[in-house]
Amino acid sequence: MTIKKSLMGAVGAAALLAGAASAETITVGYFLEWPMPFEYAKAEGLYEEAMGTEINWVSFDTGTAMSAAMASGDVQLSVSQGVPPFVVATSAGQDLQALDVAVSYADNDNCVVRSELEIDKDSAGELEGKKVAVPLGTAAHYGFLKQMDHFGVPLDSLEIVDMAPPDGAAAIAQGAVDMACGWGGSLRRMKEHGNVLLTGAEKEELGILVFDVTSGPAGWVAENSDLVAAFLKVTADANAMWADEANHAKMLPVIAKDAGMDEDATAETMATFVFPTAEDQLSAKWLGGGAADFMKGVADVFVEAGSIDAALDSYADHVNTGPLSSAGSM
Repeated sequence: MTIKKSLMGAVGAAALLAGAASAETITVGYFLEWPMPFEYAKAEGLYEEAMGTEINWVSFDTGTAMSAAMASGDVQLSVSQGVPPFVVATSAGQDLQALDVAVSYADNDNCVVRSELEIDKDSAGELEGKKVAVPLGTAAHYGFLKQMDHFGVPLDSLEIVDMAPPDGAAAIAQGAVDMACGWGGSLRRMKEHGNVLLTGAEKEELGILVFDVTSGPAGWVAENSDLVAAFLKVTADANAMWADEANHAKMLPVIAKDAGMDEDATAETMATFVFPTAEDQLSAKWLGGGAADFMKGVADVFVEAGSIDAALDSYADHVNTGPLSSAGSM
């Protein structure tokens, strides 16, 4: 049996459930140079087959741009939106919901200091007065704030410039900034010109978790819960396929092409990713409570840093486990 047939067998029930749910075209946001198993299903048209609807896939540079597109109604679902931009949007009143844990990636979101400065974790205080490219309101921004707090570097001593990761990578390559923060392909390019201050494991020890969610506007999700469950089912099945290394040879070239990357870079990037199973995602560590608690922590840090005006009392209402739970029974 081919991998495609195997996956289609797995999502067959989703197609039966959601096939008549909607015949409209929906738009889904995602990131280039951010390779994930869902892109195999995306490239093979498996979402459309399972959901019975056409999908317009649109790439974004940041999770904040995803929030804006969902607020305008131009995008219905966003795959791998960072928790910080999700928190920024919901704290401002946008009614978004986190629907699954798309990926955990402590080693694939970081800040890089230009090599010429010869600054590492033991001399991080020398960052004072330096110019930093940070994509504000993103996971990289949150990690930057937490690292500067850990190292005791006052934020008002830095010249912080809001730059999307691709722009930040170009700026550090040109010597226009002293440090740049980002993820994925942009982070790899940044590392060609500098070094990180903390590894992923070191960041996790400080409580700097890094994970993304699949998100969508609450109203649209409520009206299309079966469609959303079918979408999450295809994603979960693609993750399960990738978990079996026997499928890598088949899936990797497809994912790499869809992500706009070469296969070596794709394999290297995905080796730093963790894709929790649906069962794990529904546990207390993630959507069963931990994710909402973490969102509150992110919001409080952003308030203290002056990045947002106020935090919500709780983010539990912005976590919706219903569609993912339904996907598990498909």
